[in-house]
Amino acid sequence: MRRVVTEDSAKREAEERRHFSFRINGFFFVIFVLFSVLIVRLAVLQFVEGKELIAKENETNNADTPIAPIRGNIYDVNGYPLAYTTSVQSLYFRVEVGQKKEEIVALARKLADIFKTFGDPAKQQPTAEEIVLKMDVGYDINLNDVRDPSYYNIPRKIKSQLNEKEIAYIAEHRDELPWIEVTEESIRRYSNEPVIAAQLVGYLRPFNTARGSNGLEFYKNKSNTEGYLDSESVGFDGIEQMYQTELRGKNGKKTYPVDVLGRITGRVTLTPPEKGNNLHLTIHKDVQLQTQQAIEDQLNWLHSAEARSNPYARYGQNAKAGYAVAMEVDTGRVVAMASYPDYDPNIWINGFTTEEYKTYLQFRVNNGTITAASPEYHTDEELRKHPNSIVFMGSTIKPLSVLIGLNEGLFGLFEEYYDTGKYSFGKAGSQSTISNSDNHAYGSINGAEAIRYSSNTFMSEMIGNRLYFNKKDGLNIFANYLRKFGIGVTTGSGLPREYGGDRQLEFFANAKTDSPQSALIYASWGQNEKITTLQLAQYGVALANKGKRIKPLFVDKITTYDGQLIKKPETEVLDETKFPDSYWQQIYKGMSEVGVQGFDGFPYAFGRKTGTSTQDASGGRVENAVFVAFAPLDKPKLAVAVIVPEGGFGSWGAAPIARKIFDAYDQYIGLNGVPKGAPAGAAAAGAAVPAGSTAPAAPNRQ
Repeated sequence: MRRVVTEDSAKREAEERRHFSFRINGFFFVIFVLFSVLIVRLAVLQFVEGKELIAKENETNNADTPIAPIRGNIYDVNGYPLAYTTSVQSLYFRVEVGQKKEEIVALARKLADIFKTFGDPAKQQPTAEEIVLKMDVGYDINLNDVRDPSYYNIPRKIKSQLNEKEIAYIAEHRDELPWIEVTEESIRRYSNEPVIAAQLVGYLRPFNTARGSNGLEFYKNKSNTEGYLDSESVGFDGIEQMYQTELRGKNGKKTYPVDVLGRITGRVTLTPPEKGNNLHLTIHKDVQLQTQQAIEDQLNWLHSAEARSNPYARYGQNAKAGYAVAMEVDTGRVVAMASYPDYDPNIWINGFTTEEYKTYLQFRVNNGTITAASPEYHTDEELRKHPNSIVFMGSTIKPLSVLIGLNEGLFGLFEEYYDTGKYSFGKAGSQSTISNSDNHAYGSINGAEAIRYSSNTFMSEMIGNRLYFNKKDGLNIFANYLRKFGIGVTTGSGLPREYGGDRQLEFFANAKTDSPQSALIYASWGQNEKITTLQLAQYGVALANKGKRIKPLFVDKITTYDGQLIKKPETEVLDETKFPDSYWQQIYKGMSEVGVQGFDGFPYAFGRKTGTSTQDASGGRVENAVFVAFAPLDKPKLAVAVIVPEGGFGSWGAAPIARKIFDAYDQYIGLNGVPKGAPAGAAAAGAAVPAGSTAPAAPNRQ
């Protein structure tokens, strides 16, 4: 059948062809335009923006590397440096663009040769292999250990504390040593010739150690340590830790230009760190040194043939350590705090082995005046046979016991007690007996005489036993008095790791296992409450101040690094209890008459109390020498406390140390406010117990 083509259909076909041609032409035109734009853009990039883009390719950003702050210094009261920051020169390596492996290895070998030739021959110098690893460029010296560097933009420390020869050679051959820079840094130093108050001043540890699992809670709290660097050192004990915030300062920074890959492309810009504040302690260097020496001398004397042949001093021949604190009565300023044996705290900078820690440092690092410090015995079995630095008060409690008895109405000012030398208590057939030293019977005595003769029986019957029978809650009454005088509580000093609290008052536990009566009787003469040397000193200050307990002060002032005053801590009274003057007169009369060794020729009337702190150890019963005193008696200026574990009688083992401390204070500061200069005569500077000293007529062997 033949198709008929009409005029209308022909028109439609022509129209469709025109539309198709238009769309095709439009499509190719768009393609042409886009291609033309691309060609033009490429031409612009190549010929117009090329140089600018190449410059942008090499354009750098800034990468900041924090610098640890410069720590403030610690001085004694007269400005003698105890802990100070010194500058050292350290060598750093920079990772930069275009470094070749063989060139880096050659640099490492060159540096190793420099260190070997010019470094300290007494110290192990880094090898080329070790230097390449410190460079952290992604491989070892043999190019076997291929890995990504841990970072690009932070320079790597190769060696610290460069000496003058190393610095001079590197400076002279700077062009031969690419990618290195010598940077000034700070390092902590401590007085060590001689060592001064090492345990009080404390030491530093790296921040990453301080906030680790075995670190300190302060550093684990991120809000306390914003901006701290893992590599910086922070206070880990003593004043260094107590005043960490004041001493630290603020970070500085090194700013390096880096490329898009983080590689350093130019020289550093330095923003110096801000220096921390300085501390000026209340410690007097010379009084401190004589305190340390007095302990050492006394221990040597206790080990001597002379002491071993003495019927009273021979009980101290096992003593290996001693602790002393001297505290001003009116201000609370601690002028000396000695924990012996001490050590050179620079060991924390120079490093030590595990064996050195076990055999040396662990017996010396703790501040035995505020916490437990053990004598140097190297097995647990042997350590259990010997007491640490926290001991029972012994008879040093007796002035307070008499004060408690008077204030609680347990006896009167003029009431007499007939001392037979022994006192028994408890049920018939199971009685316990308390005796005086050597079973000495003192006959008819009052409270003052009970202090003078150190009567255990007076304290037991007139105070401990009467508290039990005459008062409803004698244990807590006794404990509350002790706390008011600083026993069973911390001193408030703020020193880290200070021991204190009800765990010291063992009579609470003994009241449950034995009886409240027994606990109070033994506590009344000091065999049921433990004490630190700082607590004993604070107790002495409270006695001298007639019931005013003062916070120990260790910092005289805080200044900026350049000496501008920021703060001067003030004396703070922690507790004050009023007692009638007549009570204090009896206490001071007894304390002024206590027989004591080592004080022949002492030019001041003074209050004192000796003590023999008896405790049981696995090796048997041991006796610790304890002593507390204040002088002058009429206007007390200084209180001194001494503890010598296993020192025997306090009069013989501890008191001679206190005499030398009083003399040192009198020499440099003055017990009456006027420094006396060099002490006259042999009594102050001679033997631990002056030749010719004899026991008093009524011997106080405690």
